[in-house]
Amino acid sequence: MLNLIPSEFLKLRRRKFIWLMLFAALFMPIVGIFYFGGTNAGEITPIQFYKWTALSYTPWIILPLVLGMLCTMLMYDENQNDMLKQLWIIPVSKMGYFFSKFAVVFLYSICFMLMAAVSSLLAGVIPGLIIFTADSLSFLFIKCLEIGVLTPFAMIPVLAVAASQKGYILPVCVTIIYTFLGFILLMVNMYIHPLSSATAILMRNMEGVSLNEPVSIGKAVLCIGVWAGVSTLWAEIMLRKESR
Repeated sequence: MLNLIPSEFLKLRRRKFIWLMLFAALFMPIVGIFYFGGTNAGEITPIQFYKWTALSYTPWIILPLVLGMLCTMLMYDENQNDMLKQLWIIPVSKMGYFFSKFAVVFLYSICFMLMAAVSSLLAGVIPGLIIFTADSLSFLFIKCLEIGVLTPFAMIPVLAVAASQKGYILPVCVTIIYTFLGFILLMVNMYIHPLSSATAILMRNMEGVSLNEPVSIGKAVLCIGVWAGVSTLWAEIMLRKESR
């Protein structure tokens, strides 16, 4: 699998749109500049600003949608060009292949959130909307790293769907439904949907955020783990069928 991971990143050089999707990390910081444009430094705290620019719609909606599109694109091109048939002839481990794709999604997610953190910092400090503090900066980057690490695990079911399909329509539709369902279920039962559980973990110690019940990290991790495990098993079964 370790040999597959560098190969996956080499393939990304031909997919410029995947790199362009990183700029979606700038969307909420830019919106934040206009939203808080009429305020002076000191009127809002850095944490309040960062909650809007990097810690709200970015992990709830934008990042899952981007990662879902990435999962689809990673699988679609190889299915369309019959590259999978060549890989199975070599042969390549089905799980090695699947987790090499996941490794790309994982590192991409971290890069996306680091970009969101840097752009949020610049969007607040350069226009003079917030006062720079070391504590708020530490909070921002730690939270963004948590988001970047947790969200890919919550998106494994989407990667499994993309691995089982030759087309892109179903994985894209699943990505949209899966993302918004996770957002909706957060206030219903945060331990049903992986994205809801990931969001609950991230919001557990966030100032000014209240949930219907105290967050149980154990239940949230169990939810993410069960969905990821079942999805991985299903992906292996579907990839084995594809190789026959």
